[in-house]
Amino acid sequence: MSDQPESRRAAVRRGIRARTVLWIVLAVVLLLILAVVWVGARAALAKGHLERAVSDVSTLRSQVGDGDTKAAQETARQLEDEASAARSLTGDPVWGAAQYVPFFGTNLRAVREVSVVVDDVATGAVSPVADVIGGLSTDSFAPKGGKVDLEALVKAQPAVERATATLTKADRDASAIDTSDTLSPVTSAVNQLRNALRSASDQVATANRVVQLAPAMLGNDGERNYVLLFQNNAELRAGGGIPGAVALLKVQDGAISLGDQTAGSSFGPYPESVLPLEPGTRSLYGSITGRYMQDVTLTPRFDVSAELAREMWKQKFGQQVDGVLAIDPVTLSYILRATGPVQLPTGDTLTSDNAVQLLLSDVYAKYPDPAVQDLFFASAASAVFDRVSSGSFDAKQFISALTQGTQEGRLRLWSATKAEQQRLEGTPLAGELPTVTKATRQFGVYLNDGTASKMDYYLEKTVSVGASVCRPDGRPTSAVEVTIKNTAPADAATSLPEYVTGGGAFGTEPGKIKTLVAVYAPENAIYLGSSQDGKQVGVQTVMDGDHPAVQLQTLLAPGQSTTFRVAFLGDTKYAKAAVDVLSTPGVRQSKVLPLRFDCSDPTAAR
Repeated sequence: MSDQPESRRAAVRRGIRARTVLWIVLAVVLLLILAVVWVGARAALAKGHLERAVSDVSTLRSQVGDGDTKAAQETARQLEDEASAARSLTGDPVWGAAQYVPFFGTNLRAVREVSVVVDDVATGAVSPVADVIGGLSTDSFAPKGGKVDLEALVKAQPAVERATATLTKADRDASAIDTSDTLSPVTSAVNQLRNALRSASDQVATANRVVQLAPAMLGNDGERNYVLLFQNNAELRAGGGIPGAVALLKVQDGAISLGDQTAGSSFGPYPESVLPLEPGTRSLYGSITGRYMQDVTLTPRFDVSAELAREMWKQKFGQQVDGVLAIDPVTLSYILRATGPVQLPTGDTLTSDNAVQLLLSDVYAKYPDPAVQDLFFASAASAVFDRVSSGSFDAKQFISALTQGTQEGRLRLWSATKAEQQRLEGTPLAGELPTVTKATRQFGVYLNDGTASKMDYYLEKTVSVGASVCRPDGRPTSAVEVTIKNTAPADAATSLPEYVTGGGAFGTEPGKIKTLVAVYAPENAIYLGSSQDGKQVGVQTVMDGDHPAVQLQTLLAPGQSTTFRVAFLGDTKYAKAAVDVLSTPGVRQSKVLPLRFDCSDPTAAR
C-alpha cells in the first residue's frame, strides 16, 4: 500500500509528459499548417505578380514596336514592381525552409528561381533600357537635316550593354533550373521563361551590336569611307550576285553621302590575285576571285570578298577605305516600301513592286548598251539613297527592310577595324560559313553562275535538309538537297536579249543556264556521298578552311530541272541540334524545307 502514491505520481508524470508531447505535436502540426498556409498564400500572391509581369512584358513589346516610348517607360516601371514583389514573396525564411520539403520543395525552389530571374531581368535589363528609350526610338535612325543623330545612340550604349549582360546571365540561370520533379504547371512556366529569354537575349544582343557599332561606323569619331557593292542577282555569285556597280559611301558625324561611282567591270583584270587566296578558295572558285571586282563574291565568305574589294579600290583610286558594304536590288525593293516610289532621271518610276523586275530583267531589253545599264543601276541606287539620306521615309518600315535583307543574306557589312569586325562576327551581316552549336547545325548551299550572262533571273531554287542518327555510335547523318530549274521561256534563245542569254560567247548555248552548285558542311563533318537526280555522281571535294565542301556543275535548258543531294556525318555531341541551311540569295527568296531519307543510303531519292 505504501508504494501506491508513488505509482500515482509516476502515472501523473507520464500523463503530463504525454500531454506535453501531444501539445508539442499539435504545435508542430499547427506550425506546419500555418507554414503551408503561409507559403500557399504567398505562392498565390507571387503567381499573380508573375502573371502580371508576363502581361507587362507583352504590353511593353507592343508599345516599343509602336514607338510609344512614354507608355513603354511606365510599363517598364510596373514590370519592375511586379517582379520585385514576386521575388520578395518567395524569399522569406519560411519559404526558404519549405524548399527542402520532399516533392513540394522542388516546385517551391523552381518558383523562387523563376522569381529571381524575372526580377533580375526587370532591374538589370528592362529598367536601364527604359531610362534611355525615350531618346532611342525607330526615328533615331532617320536622318534629320541630312544627318543621323548619334548622341542618342551613344547615350544608350551603357544601358544596352548592361541589359545584354543581364539577359545572357538570366538565360544561363533559367537553363539551370531543375524541373525534373516539378509539377506540370511549374515545368511549363519555366520552359516559357527559357524560350522568352532565349529570344530576348538574341534580340538584345543584336541591338547591342548596333548601338555599340553604329556611332563609330557612322563617323562619330571622324570621317569613314566604305566601298559599296551593288550585287546583281541575275548573274549569281555565292555571296549574292555579281558586283555590277561600285560606289564610295562617305559618312561623317552621321551625315551620309555617295562619292565616286563606277562599273564593277572597270576593276581589273589584275595579272594575279590582289591578295593571297587560301587553297580552298582558289580550288573551288579560281584565281579570278582576286583578279576581277565582279568575281570577289564567288566565295561565300564575305570577309574574303570585302578584303579583296578594298584592295582593288585602293589600287584603282589610291584610297584605303574603312570597310565594305554589299546590297542587292531585292533589298532596295524592301527599302522602297519605306521610302515610297522614287523618280529616276530616265523617267522610270521605281517602286517596291517593280524594282526587282525592272533592275534585273526589263532593263536589258530597254537599254541594250551595257554602259547605259550600268548608269541606270547607279542612278537607281542614287535615287533611293538620296531619299533615305534626306530622312523622307517611314523609319519603322526602313528598319524592317534592313532586317529582312540581312536575314536573307542580301545585306553584308565588313569593317577594317578589328574590334568592330569582332562585334560583327556571328551575325548575319558578317556573311560567314556555316557554324555548329548544340542548338543548330548549319549547312551551306551556294550557287555561282557559269553562263556569264543574266539568265539567273529565271533560275528557281528549292533547298531541303534533314538529319537522323543512323549509326550505333550516335553520330548524326545529315542530307542536303538542292533542286534548281530553268524557268526561262522555251524560245529564250531568240526572245531574250543577247546580253541576257550570253549569246554563246562563253561556251553556253543561248537559253541554257550553267550553274556551279557548292554544298558546305559545318567544321569537322565527314563527306559521305552525293547523287544527282537519284544517281551517284562524281563531284569536286575540297576543304575550305575547316569546312568540307563539294561542288557540281549543272547545265539546264529552258524547262529542265535537276536535284543534287549530299550527305555528311557529324559529331555525336551535336546529334540533337536542329539543322538549317544558309543559301545564296537569288531573285526570289526560297524557304528551307524538311527532308526525310533512308539511313541505308541518305543520298538516294525516296
